[in-house]
Amino acid sequence: MTGLYLGALAGIAVALAVLMAGAWVVQQLTGNSGWVDTIWTFSLGLTGAVSSLWPIDGAAPDARQWLVAVLVATWSLRLGSHIAARTRHITDDPRYAAYAAQWGTDAPKRMFFFLQNQAYGTIPLVFAIFVAAHAPAGSLRLQDYLGVLILIVAIAGEGLSDAQLKAFRENSANKGKVCDAGLWRWSRHPNYFFQWFGWLAYPVIAIPFAEPLSYLWGYAALLAPLFMYWILVYVTGIPPLEEQMLKSRGDRYRDYQARTSMFFPLPPRRSATL
Repeated sequence: MTGLYLGALAGIAVALAVLMAGAWVVQQLTGNSGWVDTIWTFSLGLTGAVSSLWPIDGAAPDARQWLVAVLVATWSLRLGSHIAARTRHITDDPRYAAYAAQWGTDAPKRMFFFLQNQAYGTIPLVFAIFVAAHAPAGSLRLQDYLGVLILIVAIAGEGLSDAQLKAFRENSANKGKVCDAGLWRWSRHPNYFFQWFGWLAYPVIAIPFAEPLSYLWGYAALLAPLFMYWILVYVTGIPPLEEQMLKSRGDRYRDYQARTSMFFPLPPRRSATL
């Protein structure tokens, strides 16, 4: 059994490396690095769904494997389609463009290795999906349905926050303003929060509540929400985006920062500035 899981890790790593090499080719040909996030999302969904359905000892995929495959595919199609629609209307993603400006003439080479690092950083996420799908319990359990509920809430919350931001930006009266409507009044990054929240579904499915020590591989699924939180809050999510917003919105965004929770949705605080 250990060999199966180590083999899955290796297969996941190779698949993600190849797919993100493809993302680099697309980025170089189009000059639009926004496609990187689109391809990353679909790549995660594809490898997650395939690894979920990977047979054990030649047996046909069971109900849990199909359930997890459908969950990750649904998440990937929703988010990937949203990012693709946004990318079609921009010339480049400002976050990646800033990296390219810093790298100068080495930008193509450094972008390739940056995306390969992104591929290897995605391994814990896909492996969490794999161990959840291959939890050894026979029929579906209550906790499997709880995992489904978590992901439904996450997809709905992320979709709602994206729709609210889109509606705010499309209103010409809001030009130059900071979106603080709906979920954006409670969190500066509700879309990131719900993206992270969805990854809680996999440890909920993977770790057997009734017999916590019967499937130790299931605890590897905890890496997904931990890693995603770190990436979103400290690395490629919030930090570069907030830096960009401070440059473009200035004191308006500082006021928004002062009264609005950064990540977890919380009641807004009293504004610190005017």
